[in-house]
Formats: sequence, structure tokens, C-alpha cells
Amino acid sequence: MTETLDNRKRWLALMVLCLGVLMIVLDTTIVNVALPSIRTDLGFSETSLVWVVNAYMLTFGGFLLLGGRLGDLYGHRRVFLAGLVLFTLASLACGVSTSQGLLVAARAVQGLGGAVVSAVALSLIMNLFTEPADRAKAMGVYGFVCAGGGSIGVLLGGLLTSTLSWHWIFLVNLPIGVAVYALCVALLPNARGHAHGEKLDVAGAITVTASLMLAVYGVVNGNEAGWSSPQTLGLLGAAMVLLAAFITIESRVKHPLMPLGLFRLRSVSVANVVGVLWAAAMFAWFFISALYMQLVLQYTPMQIGLAFLPANVIMAVFSLGLSAKIVMRFGIRKPLAAGLWLAAIGLALFARAPVNGSFVLDVLPGMVLLGLGAGMAFNPVLLAAMSEVDPADSGLASGVVNTAFMMGGALGLAVLASAAAARTAAMDAAGAQMPLALTGGYNLAFLVGAVFAAAAGLIGVLLLRPASPGHTHHNNNEAARAPGAAGETASS
Repeated sequence: MTETLDNRKRWLALMVLCLGVLMIVLDTTIVNVALPSIRTDLGFSETSLVWVVNAYMLTFGGFLLLGGRLGDLYGHRRVFLAGLVLFTLASLACGVSTSQGLLVAARAVQGLGGAVVSAVALSLIMNLFTEPADRAKAMGVYGFVCAGGGSIGVLLGGLLTSTLSWHWIFLVNLPIGVAVYALCVALLPNARGHAHGEKLDVAGAITVTASLMLAVYGVVNGNEAGWSSPQTLGLLGAAMVLLAAFITIESRVKHPLMPLGLFRLRSVSVANVVGVLWAAAMFAWFFISALYMQLVLQYTPMQIGLAFLPANVIMAVFSLGLSAKIVMRFGIRKPLAAGLWLAAIGLALFARAPVNGSFVLDVLPGMVLLGLGAGMAFNPVLLAAMSEVDPADSGLASGVVNTAFMMGGALGLAVLASAAAARTAAMDAAGAQMPLALTGGYNLAFLVGAVFAAAAGLIGVLLLRPASPGHTHHNNNEAARAPGAAGETASS
């Protein structure tokens, strides 16, 4: 009876953790729909309005690695709850903002809280579910939340902005944050961290956080400042110098923020490369297809959200058991490659979408294939990134893979947006009508995104070991028996 209750409690804990993560994922896209209303209400200029998005991305990308390591050192539940409180309070500040400065500052704090929650949540899930079948199911649910949350955000953002006001896209986080906090306290084991006298690698934390923030800043402003401008090149160059300094520090310090030996695990290295390319392809799908539907097909925000519904339904079906069964039957490598290649075909279909496209012929087929691809590939990517990692480093590995997705998405979106803008400008200069010029730019972006997804699938199938979840689970159990890992695994 106790075992049944404990098992039920674990799955309830998963639902609560995923609700917290969904709140973070939603916030990356729910704001996009409300930007015109925010601009009108608070008097933002076209240039300054972008900081409502960029302030969040800057701190979110910068603090993922540090957030994951803090969870390893001081306890995943404790750090998760701290990040949740920070995110919820910052949401309140965003919701009541009456000035540009307050909103942008609160968005930056939101990004910090969101980074901590995202980095630690995956570790908590991996430590709660140690059996291969249960872990595959749990990761399927988590993958759906991450992959489908963005398109849900567009639908919810349109609904809240049109029926209430833009303030409610932030205020809706308050009851969710309070409920997630209370349920996490009741359901999650209060495991100790693995500090054991270790000190936080302050020099490493400062250099890697500054490096990531400068890189994100350079990328998100690349289109506006110009990719060959002194500002962009200087920021990216400084980010590279700080990254080199970080690697040097990590190779010499006694208790590194990120043990470099982690990347000797092939699964970690390959999964993160795949994650960067996959995130770039996902951003191509989500953002570029939303722009195509809005600016070319003249869809309303609500219609755009509904257009993503077939893909969300397919991903939900995969997350509710099908993805886990596929992973248990075929392992990680084959579903990962198959899913990414299906996504590549879906993007290739979007690359031929015409100016006067119809939903049934030109939108729905790509959405279906992308839903299938995301549902099939997301779980294996996450499992590959975490499967061979010692439980003591699970927070770090989670932060690394989240950073890979975030940086891949930001860099990929910048590259795709630049390619689309250049193609559109060239067609416009040649005398093409604006809808046709926009479509030409989006078609090119979709084609590049398809190449990213196909390359990610090829790398995965060639370089990942054909290990089953049962094999990697055995590795985790061996690692969990090592000194220093007993406390966390016992509690999970």
C-alpha cells in the first residue's frame, strides 16, 4: 500500500513540476502576442519594445548553468522553490507595471527565476524516476510541456489580451506559482545537496554567466546592429574570451562549477550538439510559421494558436505513453533520428508554402509532421543528455542541455530571421509585392531550418551509442552507489 501511495505521489509531483515548467515556457511566447498592446499602453518605441523580450532572454540564458549547479550543491528542491518564488514575485511586478523601466527590470528578474526553475526541474524528475519505463514516460510528459508550451502561449496570450488586458498575461502566474509552491513542499523529497564542504566556484560562475549574457545580447541585437558591426563582433568576441577563461578556470579549480570530464561522456556531448540544431529548427517552425500565418495569410492571434493545435494534440499523444513505448522498444538513437527527419520534412513542406496558401494544403501537413517529429524526438534528446550522468551532477547536466536549447534557439532564430530579412529585401528591391517578398524570405528560413533538423538527426544516428534505456539506467545505478550520491538517490 505504501509503495502504491509513493508511486502515486511521484506522478503527482511530476504533474506539479511540469506545471511550474509550463509557466516558464509559456512566458517566452505569451508576451509576443501582447507586445502591440504593451507598446501602446506604456509608450514604447519600436526599438525599446524589443527589450520586453530581450531582458528575459538575457538573464534566462545567462543563469542556466549557475542555476543547475546551485541545485546540485544546495539541494534541488530548495533551489527550485527559490527560483519559483523569484519568478512569481517578478510576474506580479510585471503585471502591475506602469512604466517602461519597471516592466523591463521585472522581466530581467523573471528570466533569472525562470532559469533556476528550468535548470533544476529536469534534475528533480530524473531523480524521482529511476526505473527505465517510468523515466521514459516522465520524460515524455516533460518533453511535451517544453515542446508544446510555446504554441499554447500564443493561444493563451491572444485570449487574455483580447478579453482582459496585457497585464493578465503576467498576473495569471500568481495563483499558479502559489499552488506549485505549496504542492512541491508537500510532494517533493527534501534531499540534501552534494556540497559536503565544497565552495561555489565563484570565478567560474562569474565568467560563464557573463559570457552567456554577452553572447545572448550580441545575438538578439545582431539584426538591428548588424552582424558585422563593431558592437556585435565585440560582444561575441568578448563572450568567446570569457568562455576560454571559464574553461581555463574549470581545468584548475578544486571544485569546478562544471567538471569538464562531463563532456567525456559521448551522450552528453552529442545530445547537446543535437539540442543546439534541434532548437534552431524548432524556432524556425514556431516563430517563422507564426509570422507567415500572421503577415501573409492574415490570421488573427487566436487563429494562429488554433493552427498549432494539431501539432499539440499529436505531441500530447506521444507524451501520454507512446513516446515511452517507442523508446523502450527501439532505444534512444532511432526514435531521435526518425523524429528529427520527420520534422525536417515538415519544414521542407513549409518552405514551399505560397502567398495565397490554404490551411488544409499548406499549413496542416507541415504541422502534423512537425508534431510527430517533436513528439518522437524530444524525449530521446533529453534522455541522451541525462542518461549517463552521475546523480550528483544531474543539475549541471540539466543546465547544460537547457543552455544548449536556449542558445541554439536564440542563435538559430537570429540566423533564420537575418536570412529571411535579406531575401525579402532583395525581392522587394526587385519589385516584388510585399506579401510575395515576405513569403520568399520565410520559405528560405524554413529551408535552412529543415537543414538544421536533418543535420541533427544525422549526427544523432551516427554518433550516439545504440544503448537502451535499461543500459543507461544500469550506469546510473552504478554511479548512484558511489560515495556522495547516496543522499539524493535514497530520497528519490
